[in-house]
Amino acid sequence: MAQIIVAEHAGFCFGVRRAINLAEEAVKDTHLDRKVLSMGPLIHNPQEVKRLEGKGLMLLEDESMLDENSTVIVRSHGIPPQKERELLSKGVRLVDATCPFVKAVHEAVIKLCKEGYFVVLVGEKNHPEVIGTLGYLQECGGKGVVVESKEDLKAVLGKEKVGVVAQTTQNEQFFKEVVGEIALWAREVKVINTICNATSERQEDVYELAPQVDVMVIVGGKNSGNTRRLYEISKSLNPNSYHIETPEELRREWFEGAQKIGLTAGASTPDWIIQAVVDRIKELII
Repeated sequence: MAQIIVAEHAGFCFGVRRAINLAEEAVKDTHLDRKVLSMGPLIHNPQEVKRLEGKGLMLLEDESMLDENSTVIVRSHGIPPQKERELLSKGVRLVDATCPFVKAVHEAVIKLCKEGYFVVLVGEKNHPEVIGTLGYLQECGGKGVVVESKEDLKAVLGKEKVGVVAQTTQNEQFFKEVVGEIALWAREVKVINTICNATSERQEDVYELAPQVDVMVIVGGKNSGNTRRLYEISKSLNPNSYHIETPEELRREWFEGAQKIGLTAGASTPDWIIQAVVDRIKELII
């Protein structure tokens, strides 16, 4: 039988686990007349979000759902400070599940802003973490740009003082490339590496594991940026790489002739899904 190797750092990171725990405590401790809602999906994993819905956590789809009996959970990605004030003005109870590593990005942006730097945030423009972080830049009256691709660097040309931070789940290699480009143009560059340890560890696992196995399976939400980057790294190292959300997506033909099968999972992927995928692979390779 083929060997299944699960990466050392697969699955939930500290920030996601903390957000899940806070949400479960909020639902458990809330009186029947109080609604508990999360601002957007709590984490980027539809299956785990559905499990939490079964426990009573509602998705805040429209702010007309809010009243003074509402508890609102700020998800791990964080929100702009303006939005936080707006919610508090409605009289709701806020449970802040923003990841501490994301808060560190907010602090870094404020620091760079106060020191007069044009801020470059390496990340995905429409990602909730990036939107929240831009709110802090706006709050302190700073100027900056989100760099999602090399094309976005055009906005940095001519800037003398540039400060660089990253979305916590960014690809380390792309971050290095962006910093290298800016260093050629700007007179002064200050870099605060805000890629979190969990992201680095999961990416390093893939760099090590993917070339050693015949097939690589990456488990996590299709809407999860950090999972998608794990897949992109793996695919560049091993063409037999597959990104799935659930065990049902696995195909027997992927594993034909495979002796070693590698598996990792994004930081929003719960242990119960990882185990279900391992169990299904075992069934397919018998």
